[in-house]
Amino acid sequence: MNFNTVAQLSVHNGESLKLSQHLKALSVQNVLVVSDQGILAAGLLDAPLTRLKREGVKATLDTSVQSDPSEHTILALAQHARQLKIDGVVGFGGGSSMDAAKLVALLAHPDQNQTIEQMYGVNQITGSRLPLVQVPTTAGTGSEVTPVAIVTRPDQTKSGVVSAKLIADIALLDASLTLGLPRHITAETGIDAMVHAIEAYTSKRLKNPISDMHAIKALQLIHKALPKTLKNGADQAARSDMLLGACLAGQAFANAPVAAVHALAYPLGARYHLAHGLTNALVLIKVLEFNLSHASSLYAELFAALEPDQARGQSVEKQAAMLIELLQTHISESGIKTRLRDHGVLEEDLGGLARDAMQQTRLLINKPRELSEADARRIYAEVW
Repeated sequence: MNFNTVAQLSVHNGESLKLSQHLKALSVQNVLVVSDQGILAAGLLDAPLTRLKREGVKATLDTSVQSDPSEHTILALAQHARQLKIDGVVGFGGGSSMDAAKLVALLAHPDQNQTIEQMYGVNQITGSRLPLVQVPTTAGTGSEVTPVAIVTRPDQTKSGVVSAKLIADIALLDASLTLGLPRHITAETGIDAMVHAIEAYTSKRLKNPISDMHAIKALQLIHKALPKTLKNGADQAARSDMLLGACLAGQAFANAPVAAVHALAYPLGARYHLAHGLTNALVLIKVLEFNLSHASSLYAELFAALEPDQARGQSVEKQAAMLIELLQTHISESGIKTRLRDHGVLEEDLGGLARDAMQQTRLLINKPRELSEADARRIYAEVW
């Protein structure tokens, strides 16, 4: 059994203001901060960048990252980084910014000889990377602690780069950065983190007691905190629990990989540019129902961890069904529109989506039940 995670995790409100201290500890003096226009407009970068300048760290901000970053965006970022001769990278934002930062830290290393094409897949990276610090501003992806970066390729499919070398040196969890998250992003990223925990706990490959522990605690935190943050976005304690829960879920699936929910979600994001958390929420319930015959005991264990009083005296099958009902309640109360057609997905595209989903072999090998292209097409149809 192996369990890999970030070397240092700092969890404090206001921790992003200590970014210069963490960079100096890594001997970084010329850093590229990778983020997006939304983070810039929200003003979340103002204070950290001011502190960096005041404390003697040269920082260049690049906010060219968009949702589901493309190969072109990644390569342009890396070229910019090489021109600046940076000696470190900070990912500051959601999963897209942090994934982009991981790849820039690899591609901009002076000794890096691989192309991004050669990096796709599992454990394909041979070179080194620059020092990397991750600062999440949403409570969902867990990208700050994962060895995965997802890229949208020119053919509009998604591919992953998976390697322990992508795990950051330091992750800073500063819940104050999440206080201004819009309600719909809070909901989608919260469901995303729950999916990470559930799929890690039920993964057919590499599931282990340490990943299980992280997955259960993540679900417990988010189950209680998500309704509170949706009701009151300024609830700092709940925001902190959401951020920690998402991080723990990230640590879980970084070691016990996700499966069919993500495999079916990725084509929706790639073809229709829908947010990743949203696409997970759209297919989650039907995938769980599909897996029920093969994962009911694990679902029951998760439900008992979340609602022990309700679980007491119930059969395994009933507890498993109650977990799915509980998740459906979270999605319904979040206000997420749960039909594909509500998000512009065309019925005639369902077959193509199913074909694309079957290309996600890196994910599908982890599923608890075999899934055919016809099964995938049927699941899409059920949520269309």
